[in-house]
Amino acid sequence: MPYTPSGFFCDRLIRERERRDGEGSLNKPLRFNGQDYNTLKQEFLQRKTLFEDETFPATVESLGFKELGHKSNKVKNIVWKRPKEICENPQFIVGGASRTDICQGDLGDCWLLAAIACLTLNEKLLYRVVPPDQSFSEGYSGIFHFQFWRYGDWVDVIIDDRIPTFNNQLVFTKSAERNEFWSALLEKAYAKLHGSYEALKGGNTTEAMEDFTGGVTEFYEMKEAPKELYKIMKKALERGSLMGCSIDSLVPARFETRTVTGLVKGHAYSVTAVEEHKESKVRLVRLRNPWGQVEWNGPWSDNSKEWATLSKAEKEKLQHQSAEDGEFWMSFEDFKKNYTKIEICNLTPDALEDDKIHKWTVSVNEGRWVRGCSAGGCRNYPDTFWTNPQYRLRLLEEDDDPEDNEVACTFVVALMQKNRRKERKMGANLFTIGFAIYEVPKEMHGNKQHMQKDFFLFNSSKARCKSYINLREVTQRFRLSPGEYVIVPSTYEPHQEGEFILRVFSEKKNTSEEIENRIEADHPVVTSAGEESEEDQQFRTIFQEIGGEDMEITANELRNVLNRVITKHKDLKTEGFSLESCRSMIALMDMDGTGRLNLQEFRHLWNKIKQWQGIFKHYNTDQSGINSYEMRNAVNDAGFRLNNQLYDIITMRYANESMNIDFDSFISCLVRLEAMFRAFQAFDKDGDGTIRLSVLEALV
Repeated sequence: MPYTPSGFFCDRLIRERERRDGEGSLNKPLRFNGQDYNTLKQEFLQRKTLFEDETFPATVESLGFKELGHKSNKVKNIVWKRPKEICENPQFIVGGASRTDICQGDLGDCWLLAAIACLTLNEKLLYRVVPPDQSFSEGYSGIFHFQFWRYGDWVDVIIDDRIPTFNNQLVFTKSAERNEFWSALLEKAYAKLHGSYEALKGGNTTEAMEDFTGGVTEFYEMKEAPKELYKIMKKALERGSLMGCSIDSLVPARFETRTVTGLVKGHAYSVTAVEEHKESKVRLVRLRNPWGQVEWNGPWSDNSKEWATLSKAEKEKLQHQSAEDGEFWMSFEDFKKNYTKIEICNLTPDALEDDKIHKWTVSVNEGRWVRGCSAGGCRNYPDTFWTNPQYRLRLLEEDDDPEDNEVACTFVVALMQKNRRKERKMGANLFTIGFAIYEVPKEMHGNKQHMQKDFFLFNSSKARCKSYINLREVTQRFRLSPGEYVIVPSTYEPHQEGEFILRVFSEKKNTSEEIENRIEADHPVVTSAGEESEEDQQFRTIFQEIGGEDMEITANELRNVLNRVITKHKDLKTEGFSLESCRSMIALMDMDGTGRLNLQEFRHLWNKIKQWQGIFKHYNTDQSGINSYEMRNAVNDAGFRLNNQLYDIITMRYANESMNIDFDSFISCLVRLEAMFRAFQAFDKDGDGTIRLSVLEALV
């Protein structure tokens, strides 16, 4: 009998409903902290006062929690000022947003600034993050807003324009133009998104790039690059992906130093084109130095002899120019020899509006690891690995251009852990995360049941991430045959609790969804085993003794009956039944509504308890109770099929600190499940798995 739980996951259901209404899309971003930009702007314009953001105030708390916290000397002389208090004629953007607008201040967030600099190379994407219709003159009320991608949703973040200063100079990011403030305000909005400026210290450029685009980033080391790297780059640009590359510097002091070939070590470049010269079959790559100068001087550079072999039409097609503008061509082979790594930020369909661009298919799944229930750790922990969330992947269409005549589907899996940067002030660090992919046997296609322990014991993974690593996101590209697979995301160690999103990008159609068991229950008729056993006779005697002349017992009396018998079972880990448990039992078995149990009702209850006792003993192997990870199997044996959300609730409600469930808690859980299914079935008159309750019915 299907059952729809409510309450505990209400926020998730609301968010899913909002998505159906378009909330969280680029065109209708979520309002961060519930603040609406247009409403607040009009309100403060009418008041003729400047907006002050109470959700991110001009205080130490917004600066940080440790190095920029209350006890730090760094913050004592910081004064929050509005741009009009810092300089004359402040401007939001001066002469267009460019790389020179981003100069790092006293905060270790160069990773963020590098991403902003890369973003300036794509004006269309930039102005989605930085709405350009903002100024310090027309309609100015001290309020600005920016938009970021955050774990599957676009959010609109509002700030006031009070910025930290020291001696009237900006403390953090600033522009080369003293009266330009878009980059400083963007940094403040990003700090608000994560709780403080200090939360931005240290990171990876691709983290911010994804937050600016909603894309997913792939990393390739040139020395380990796949043989189809050229094709990957070509397809990436066709899909509007952002692409950057760099040359590692072994000596940190030599970062951003120019080599004899004109390339700069420790410096980021943008890849702007990939082409193949038809006549010579030479594959070419066009790159751009964000400095706007300093270029490659080797083969295929601006004035090299190689261009003389090309016709005028071919040169025009490749947009060849001899200018010191930072952009240049080089052969793909020289590109691989000179550059150390390449990063490709693949954009999702909602970030691409041009119908001519070939788009990725993307599916997004939200999940979480719950300690004691679904935080099973990696494959090194076979007893718990199977309890991790599982996602069924269906690869439906093969690639258009198969390699070596191999029919396969290309896709990228991206596993991202959520909120760890924001929770850093509470001591949170990044988990070491990864994932494995298993092929589903054909006889199990279409079966949405959670894969059990034995499946993983007797089947090896078909593919997996290169390594488990403590990054916000782990991504990897795969090529597998069309079919059904199951993706298992996990932390490396078990028992680590956190939220994540799992995204699957593919060149062709695919579907991925969390494996959710159908919620249902068996209701077997439990009968007496014929003649009374010695234990049954003892119960009758105790029942007559406690029940008195009316042969009925209350919850308190039931507790005495059960605990007198249970104490004789030394193999059951329990401190005895609580009064609340016994009240629940009476509510379940009291057929005549007296609030008491007669002997017949009690016998029916005891037969159920004996059945459940046998299940408990089966899983209580070390006499310490049922391990919470095994609870889903025990509940299943008792006749209940639940989904992952309900297993999470059971663990949080009934497991102790050691993640074990004692006998009393086990019986209490099953009594509650039995009662809920029975009540639901009574209200579900038409059997469609959905019910409507009045307030009175819900409370009763």
